[in-house]
Amino acid sequence: MRLASVLGFLTSLNVLLTFLYQWYVLITLGPGVETDALFAGMVIPQIVLAVVSGSLVNVLTPLLAAEADERFTREAWNFFHGLVFLFSGIALVLALTASFWVPWTVPGFDAPSRLLTVSLARIQILGMIFTAVAAALVSTYHARSWFIWASLSPVLAAVLALVFVLWGLPRFGVKAAAWGMVLRGVMMSICLMPGLGPYHKPSLVAGSFRKAWSRLRPLLLGTTYYKTDQLVDRFLASMAPPGTISLLNLATQIYGAGNQVIHAAIAAPMVPLLARKAHKGEWESFYALTRKRLFWGITVSCFGFVCLLVFGQYLMTILFAHGRFGSDEIPKLWWISVALVGVLIGGVMGQVLSTSFYAKGDTRSPTKIGVIGFTVGVFLKAAGFYLWGIIGIAIGTTLYYLLNAFWLRQALSRELHRLIGTTEQVK
Repeated sequence: MRLASVLGFLTSLNVLLTFLYQWYVLITLGPGVETDALFAGMVIPQIVLAVVSGSLVNVLTPLLAAEADERFTREAWNFFHGLVFLFSGIALVLALTASFWVPWTVPGFDAPSRLLTVSLARIQILGMIFTAVAAALVSTYHARSWFIWASLSPVLAAVLALVFVLWGLPRFGVKAAAWGMVLRGVMMSICLMPGLGPYHKPSLVAGSFRKAWSRLRPLLLGTTYYKTDQLVDRFLASMAPPGTISLLNLATQIYGAGNQVIHAAIAAPMVPLLARKAHKGEWESFYALTRKRLFWGITVSCFGFVCLLVFGQYLMTILFAHGRFGSDEIPKLWWISVALVGVLIGGVMGQVLSTSFYAKGDTRSPTKIGVIGFTVGVFLKAAGFYLWGIIGIAIGTTLYYLLNAFWLRQALSRELHRLIGTTEQVK
């Protein structure tokens, strides 16, 4: 519990700094065309990060945790070199083709708004390289159970980015907000580099790449599809009044912040533990640990939602009703947040359950469930937008997250009961 408390505090501090960053941007510029372009421009880089970087971390942590000390450094450097080459190539392609794909993601924007979105997207694509590498470097710390520095480094990077945007936004406008995100990724990468250990030349034919690829392949194919949920949201919201994308993004970020804190305190520390239990075939204790973390995750997330219901509008008024963020936007933000409750509760459940699947080397099951759930979710969001506008998108998102969590819970329980039964028969 002491480690969980420290990690929760550091992650909360990081989330607070991230919140201050977006808060300052929104009250300075106000929810409107510029902020909509900023958040719309980051959607494709975010999807790439969620698909590739998120998948890599989930796969690399268990793989590295099982390595002996003498092989750990070599394998960590191999993965680092591979990621630098991979994301540099992806970034180059996305930057060169931004003028083609951006208009398709925001069909409701006028021509000047689309041009601004292209410009901001290219800046954030550069930052994607460093953010992806930093996220993967975190896996080396988690694999060694070095959680403190992995959580402290983003805090230091967030402080630097916040100072930069406080200085740059009044001088350079919305582009300073985009460059601040790049600076944050660079700082995180620098802070986390020591975790790789002494330098090793790349060996891209190493057996670890084949093993990683066998686990990554189904994860990448599936998540490439269902992680485009952000694209669906931006596509639909771009046809709503100006400022809508900014409010939807802010509400999502509020819950994302809560998920990040809970994940760092509850889900992330259990990855190396689960990986070792899976390696030894200790399925009963594996299942017990998963259920315990799931219970705490649900309890904390439900408590957070109750606080939002009771104090949400009051706190939002105190925090956001400043500058160019009008007080009439507060009720809209609160209702969107209430309708997005599934992102918090279902998101936390999904993190714990998916982590358990990944720790036992199963990337196919959560991917298959994610693909089916997302397909259903697209129709739910589209129908919701047709019936109730932006609130309908939020309701569709909630149903999608909760259904995914339920299916993950059923699949994991069934699989672990099978493995426990097999182990007892062997005994």
